[in-house]
Amino acid sequence: MVRYFLLGVSSQHIASLTDVERRRVLRALRHLRQRMATDVPPVFSGVVEVDETYVGGHWRNRRAYRKGSPRGRGTILKTPVFGILCRGGRVWAEVVPDIRRATLQTLIRRRVQRGATVCSDACWSYTGIATKGYVHRLVQHGQGQFSDRRGSHINGLEGFWGYLKRRLAAKGGIRRERLPLYLAEYVWRYNQRRQSLSSQHRRLMRLLAPCHKTSG
Repeated sequence: MVRYFLLGVSSQHIASLTDVERRRVLRALRHLRQRMATDVPPVFSGVVEVDETYVGGHWRNRRAYRKGSPRGRGTILKTPVFGILCRGGRVWAEVVPDIRRATLQTLIRRRVQRGATVCSDACWSYTGIATKGYVHRLVQHGQGQFSDRRGSHINGLEGFWGYLKRRLAAKGGIRRERLPLYLAEYVWRYNQRRQSLSSQHRRLMRLLAPCHKTSG
């Protein structure tokens, strides 16, 4: 079942291939995603990128945009997601209730080691990061800037957002309450994207091993 899951086989097809009831397959896949959520670095250091995005909703709902929403991106139907990426490609992301300064900076302090260089865009949510023990480098997207001479950019994280949204779109829509688990899956897959299928399979089985030992 794990190998089929890694190959992107649908739950219905997995049930057919394994002769396991689909309800049990769905329960097993939920457990796999829960274990994937634990396989991320607890703290990032060095040079990191931070950014927020919105997922869900459709452009046909564009009239539902709230007036005065942050940079015109928040919608009633979309869900905010915040992410941190360490140069080298490892990423962490989480569904957040909002993109207020207190919300995002609390996560940065929890997930990024003091003294690290934090690259962000000019969103007001990141104002004051330099006073919290970090080196803060801004990228002025509004002025057409996407990188500077010091290598400050958030291109890596924006690449992940593109990957995430393509994968979610391929699912044809996911209920909001299930989004955190699918987000955990795609974070894990993105972090393991350079590994072979067999390496990914071994890693995932190691994540499952403690659970088997406990239940056994």
